[in-house]
Amino acid sequence: MNLKRLLPLFMLAFLAQLHAQEVAHVFRGATFYPISSAAVSNGALVILNGKFVACGASGKIASPANAVEHDVHGKIIMPGLVDTHSHIGRVEGGDRSATLHPDVRVLDAIDVRHNSFSRARAGGITTANIMPGSGHLMSGQTVYVKLRKADKIEDMLYCEDPLNGVCGGMKMANGTNSLGKKPFSGTRAKSAAMVRQLYIKAQEYQKKMQATDPDKRPARDLQMEALLQVLAGKRIVHFHTHRHDDIMTVLRLAKEFGFRVVIQHGTEAWKVADEIAAAGVPCSIIVIDSPGGKLEAIELSYKTGAILEKAGVDVAFHTDDPITDSRLFLRSAAIAVRGGMSRAKALEGLTLAPARMLDLADRLGSLEKGKDADFIVLSGDPLSVYTHVEQTWVEGELLFDRARPEDLKYAVGGYNVFPRSNTVDLETEGGF
Repeated sequence: MNLKRLLPLFMLAFLAQLHAQEVAHVFRGATFYPISSAAVSNGALVILNGKFVACGASGKIASPANAVEHDVHGKIIMPGLVDTHSHIGRVEGGDRSATLHPDVRVLDAIDVRHNSFSRARAGGITTANIMPGSGHLMSGQTVYVKLRKADKIEDMLYCEDPLNGVCGGMKMANGTNSLGKKPFSGTRAKSAAMVRQLYIKAQEYQKKMQATDPDKRPARDLQMEALLQVLAGKRIVHFHTHRHDDIMTVLRLAKEFGFRVVIQHGTEAWKVADEIAAAGVPCSIIVIDSPGGKLEAIELSYKTGAILEKAGVDVAFHTDDPITDSRLFLRSAAIAVRGGMSRAKALEGLTLAPARMLDLADRLGSLEKGKDADFIVLSGDPLSVYTHVEQTWVEGELLFDRARPEDLKYAVGGYNVFPRSNTVDLETEGGF
């Protein structure tokens, strides 16, 4: 092999790749919803190297040299949707041997090739907080993922070090989901007591870890390590809670132990909106649910978003996929507006508000310069039932295009789009 001959070819390939990365894309003529500012009619958006460069009136934004031009007249463009509560990827959590599993990491059990990721992109979702289930008081560590197309979970993470870094939040729950026979609590009061005891144990572990003599420090404990991250405010608690009394329990726990919390679901949050606002706690609500499946959802109200907004609570929405199909995410905001929520806050609840709840607002949620070029192209008004997500871009890469037959099936197909051989559960089907 003549290395001298091959070297120029390698250099040409490298330069071609570098040039491709430097080609800007300009989307011109659409109505843009930057979220952080007023909508722009006949606007333009410039992206370069996976970041937003400019967004504003078309006449005020020039196209960079050699830019790829996209005529999007008649379309709506807004930031990619951020789902604070999802279970895509065939996730798993803790087992039934205990009800408190702070050491369990959901990132160790995500199938990144599962069709649910393609369905989420078809719904305009570009970032998701993937959680273990809610059948435990603490079912484990969640993970924040960018919905890039990937072969392994490491390629979707926001954290750099999945072994030692904080790659998501902590999933907790109360109410009927986590009740049951021993070792589960059996009652709501016992649930709260068990959680409090675990956090007290973590506080004591923290004190012991501060001993100057290394020999007096406790043995490494994965459960305690995760809880110390919670107590330090590095890992946000995402708390599944429905009834107003359960929500108040969450607020008491957060106050007692000083952890940061996002109320997830908050079905009866409308009953205690002022208390939630006073605590400075954000809510990610679900407005599409079935009382027949969960009695705690019997008093679900389409007015919840409006009531929380009026009280001054930061409000987002989530899918809880597969409870609500990711492809219907835009409808959550539409229903909230029908219930009285302002249009601006409803759209923010799909984008910038959930980004804040994941500590990712510096990268996501608006079409601001320097943020990740995650955005969606819509056929019409985002709150219209007739509107389609036509394209989903992640970091400047087109990952869903309704015009492509391979992508279209994820938008309009059944719940399991892949062939049976790719969706089979090997455990239940007699596999390994």
